[in-house]
Amino acid sequence: MGKVNRFFEEKFMVTAAKVAGQRHLQALRDGIILTMPLIIIGSVFLILGFLPIEGYPEFMASVFGDQWLTKLLYPVGATFDIMALIASFGIAYRLAEKYDVDALTAGAVSVAAFLLATPYQVPFLAEGASEAVMVGGAIPAALMGSKGLFVAMLLAILSTEIFRFVIQKNLVIKMPDGVPPAVSRSFIALIPGFFILTFVWLLRLLVENTSFESLHNVVSILLGKPLGVLGGSLIGSLVAVILIQLLWSTGLHGASIVGGVMGPIWLTSMDENRVAFQAGEALPNIFTQQFFDLFIYIGGSGATLSLVFCMLFLAKSQQMKQLGRLSIGPGVFNINEPVTFGMPIVMNPLLIIPFILTPIAITIATYICMTTGIVARPAGIGVPWTMPPLFGGYLATGGKISGLIMQLINMVIAFFIYYPFFRMWDKQKFSEENQAAS
Repeated sequence: MGKVNRFFEEKFMVTAAKVAGQRHLQALRDGIILTMPLIIIGSVFLILGFLPIEGYPEFMASVFGDQWLTKLLYPVGATFDIMALIASFGIAYRLAEKYDVDALTAGAVSVAAFLLATPYQVPFLAEGASEAVMVGGAIPAALMGSKGLFVAMLLAILSTEIFRFVIQKNLVIKMPDGVPPAVSRSFIALIPGFFILTFVWLLRLLVENTSFESLHNVVSILLGKPLGVLGGSLIGSLVAVILIQLLWSTGLHGASIVGGVMGPIWLTSMDENRVAFQAGEALPNIFTQQFFDLFIYIGGSGATLSLVFCMLFLAKSQQMKQLGRLSIGPGVFNINEPVTFGMPIVMNPLLIIPFILTPIAITIATYICMTTGIVARPAGIGVPWTMPPLFGGYLATGGKISGLIMQLINMVIAFFIYYPFFRMWDKQKFSEENQAAS
């Protein structure tokens, strides 16, 4: 036990803390979180459009007309389809805050750089013409959403790094003291903004003369596809799950740290499923953000809600009984800090074992059930991670009972993994309480 603790304290925890404090990963995480309220709002309309009620589409058509579904889904496009645009601003804003430079201007310049890197031209066949010509003026909605997310992330970081470098080198236009601060900041941003947009413009011109044709294609082929394969595979997902649990075992927020890297991949997969769900097509992905939030981390990281049930109904020690009563409320909404730090699981070699094994077992079980078609895949609906179990599984799969049942099965699996370790820990605490009483 002592050797394990020393390893976590001296080796793993030090490295993990450095990773957790890395400003670019923090900016990616916090910037992408900015898109989540919009996605959840859009998901409400998506659920309303596809309620699994017999006769619902016919009733809506009779009341609101044949175009009711198209009109109801307007907010879905207005939220999901600007995901990359919002992330571009949010990531640059958060990174600029960490450098203590004007975050609002950095975010605006990042959005401009992202739009500059995006091809506006679309094919147009004029009347009487034999072939289509390219015309400008149309911003492609697909590239403003999940398909443009990786370009938005990279350009947000790149533009903010150039922005802070130019400002820190004092290559700016300074106005007299009497000028209002807002006007002064706008002039300060002129030179760094010019450098950023000129650089992205030249980069776009260079790429357009290659077989890639656009920066979006470069990122999609060289970065997006390999990361998509990693994040969309069972092995890659298990590695992410193990890292999350190891980080939590040292007291670090594993979901936030790993989510800074894997979050964009799972978010993109979620949106691909959403598009397929709207079109009535087969869902292409299993591993999405909702797969992990709702099916794996039931009760929080480590699927600890089942452990809370052990405390509530099977504990002998007063400490575990009391902790169970305190933890059940947050646990139902997938918040488990009272368990991880109160039991504790953090830096506890005995409980770290089931804490890591449980999500691994649940991930494999859920993957097998969804791959074989026994359980419906996540439908791309942005159900919040705080959604209580059973409701979450039902909504995330687009109103399929199999999603609810899968969550219930996962809770049972978690219970049987945690129970023997919980008995040992509870017995130890019960013995300590008896010794204290005597």
